[in-house]
Amino acid sequence: MAEQGMRFGFGKNWKNYIKKYYSEERLEIAREHLLNFLHLDNLQGKSFLDIGCGSGLHSLAALRSGAAQIVSFDFDQDSVDITKQLKEYAGNPSHWTVLQGSILDDQFLKTLAPADIVYSWGVLHHTGAMWQAMDNTVQLMKDTALLYIALYDYDIQVNPPAEFWLEVKQRYNRGSWLIKRRMELWYIWEFVLYKNWRAVPELIGRVTGYKQSRGMAFFTDVRDWLGGWPMEFAKREDVKQWAEKTGLDMATIKTGEANTEYLFKRK
Repeated sequence: MAEQGMRFGFGKNWKNYIKKYYSEERLEIAREHLLNFLHLDNLQGKSFLDIGCGSGLHSLAALRSGAAQIVSFDFDQDSVDITKQLKEYAGNPSHWTVLQGSILDDQFLKTLAPADIVYSWGVLHHTGAMWQAMDNTVQLMKDTALLYIALYDYDIQVNPPAEFWLEVKQRYNRGSWLIKRRMELWYIWEFVLYKNWRAVPELIGRVTGYKQSRGMAFFTDVRDWLGGWPMEFAKREDVKQWAEKTGLDMATIKTGEANTEYLFKRK
């Protein structure tokens, strides 16, 4: 499978995020974003499946929202480890299970029960087989379930285009520690400051206020953007056609960021 080739250390990046940036405020922001997009007041009585749990932040948000059963899994062992740490921080609740596994592993998926809320934010396009991963994800939905996914959007007006970034990501992953730091500075200078030192105060404000974006952290997301490999982009029309073919209705779509958010339910 694609995970066995060159791959960004997603889990190490998430461990660093929890170590440096985690707070109750960020957790609450993540919780509010989750519930708002699902159009729910809480998750009372619902099962929650977190595919590619990363830092575990949104699994914890589901716990704080009253989910009756939570299953979190990730291919990356570092992500599994840090999610288990958050679970311990939350009192090690018995109704929260953390597993190591791949959405591309059919045998592993057979061990999972379908859930009421199936969640996979910014994950499926990093598997190396995005459409297969999406098909497998649908199999984990109950008949009345909601599917909340976010995919890198090919249609968003990205300059340079998607193909440029795919090449950048490969260079970043092949690079030494020093090359990675230089590429991060290059990205901030070119695409955040737009080669203008007068934009530094704006950058500082963006970094400090970045937690309003799902509780995330600016530098964590910069590294994720530059390093995230394997990687695919999804055209919105292709996603809509996939949903139609798969028997899903698109309840909500939110565009405007690199990741477009989709909410589906079964027809």
